[in-house]
Amino acid sequence: MDILHKLKNNQRRIGLTGGIASGKSTITNFIRKHKNIPILDADNLSRELIKPNTYGYKKILGYFGNQIIDNKNNQKNEINRKILRNIIFKHSESKEWIEKLLHPLIKEKMIKECSKYKDNQTIVLVIPLLFEAKFEDVCTEIWLVKCPRELQKKRLILRDKISEKEAYEAINLQLSFEEKRKLSDIILDNSDDQNKWIKTISELL
Repeated sequence: MDILHKLKNNQRRIGLTGGIASGKSTITNFIRKHKNIPILDADNLSRELIKPNTYGYKKILGYFGNQIIDNKNNQKNEINRKILRNIIFKHSESKEWIEKLLHPLIKEKMIKECSKYKDNQTIVLVIPLLFEAKFEDVCTEIWLVKCPRELQKKRLILRDKISEKEAYEAINLQLSFEEKRKLSDIILDNSDDQNKWIKTISELL
């Protein structure tokens, strides 16, 4: 049986997505604080899948070598996600390789995690690369965070302490907001006024 069939058919699974530094974490934290709804985060699942001695860890280390291990501050030989991200941003082949490895693993793990909450009427799935990784079939509806590119760029520079050029490169690696809008059910406007998306969420949850 396809693992997707294990998901409860009448369960509401909201896929929350948006561009890098668009404000997904802020919205997720609001839902976690004000709504009694389970939240599954694809980034957290990804971290679990590349812990030392896991299948993902061994495959990634075999491909990239020890350059992605920061041994100076890391006695556990964990993968340095920042180093790995910098390599992926600069080499499209490496980006494609790691996505082919991790996206199916993350999807499978998320579906299994969803099954743990089969008795919950609603769950929220935070998936930054929802469309790029083809997670649409896991969700019953998709909420897209809206954020102007300039504001997105400023947030990213401040958050990751990177240059303007690097910020634009990171943003341009993902599908554009216009492309994602066509595939989404709800738009959460996180431009300047938080009251806009708070109002929308309050009406929908």
